[in-house]
Amino acid sequence: MSANEALLTLEGWYTYHNFRTINWEKWKAASEQERKAALDELQGLMSVWGANEEQKEGSTAVYSILGHKADLVFMFLRPTLQELDTIKTAFNKTRFAAYTEAPYSYVSVVELSNYVNNPGEDPKANPHVRERLYPILPKWEHICFYPMNKKRDLQDNWYMLTMQERQEMMRSHGLIGRKYAGRVKQIIGGSVGFDDWEWGVTLFANDPLEFKHIVYEMRFDEVSARFGEFGNFLVGNVLNQESLASLLEV
Repeated sequence: MSANEALLTLEGWYTYHNFRTINWEKWKAASEQERKAALDELQGLMSVWGANEEQKEGSTAVYSILGHKADLVFMFLRPTLQELDTIKTAFNKTRFAAYTEAPYSYVSVVELSNYVNNPGEDPKANPHVRERLYPILPKWEHICFYPMNKKRDLQDNWYMLTMQERQEMMRSHGLIGRKYAGRVKQIIGGSVGFDDWEWGVTLFANDPLEFKHIVYEMRFDEVSARFGEFGNFLVGNVLNQESLASLLEV
C-alpha cells in the first residue's frame, strides 16, 4: 500500500442536526388553542426521544440558536439512517413544523480516527471507545456546531501526506483537546459521502468561552493552521420541555 494510505476509521451512531427558524409572525397569529396543541405535540415527541435515550438506543439534544442562521437545533444520534428518516418525517408532520422552516441540516456518523489505536486490538471491545462511538449527548448549557474540511491545495494537501506525517500531527492536535477534558465535550461526525463537508463538529460546554478558547488554541496547531477549512459556526443554549415552552410563549 502507498505511503499516503487511507486511514481506517471507527464509526458509531448516525447523526442528524435539524436546524429550524421559527416564523414568529405566523406563530403569533395562531390562536392560543392552536399554539398549545402544537406545543403539546412537540413535547410529546420530546418525551419519545427521551425514552429512546433511557433505553440507550440513541440520544437527542435540543438547543436554541443565537444569530440569524437558525432559532433551534434538534440533534439526533441513532443506530440507522432509517431511524433518522423516521424522526425527520414525524417532526415534519407535527403542527409545530408548519410554523418553522429548515435553513440548514447536517448528516454524518460519529467517527473516531484510528491514528492512535493499538494494532491487533479490537477497539470496539474497549468500553471507553464504545462510549465515544455511542455517546449520550450531554445536556450542558451551550452547544457549538461547525463543519470542516482538510485542505487539498497544491502546497497543503492533507491527503497527499504520509500516514506517519498525519499521525504525528493528529497526536499533537489531540493533546490540545485533552486539556479541555471535563470542560468541553466533542462529538466528531464523519460526513464524507453524507454531506457537503468532510466532518461536522459538535461541542458542548457549560461556559461558552470554552468554545472560543479551544478553537482559538487549535488554530495555532499545524493541522488547523495549514490544513483546516471551516464553515459557519452556530452556537446556542440548552432547552428542555419547560424552557422550550417559555421560549415559545407569546
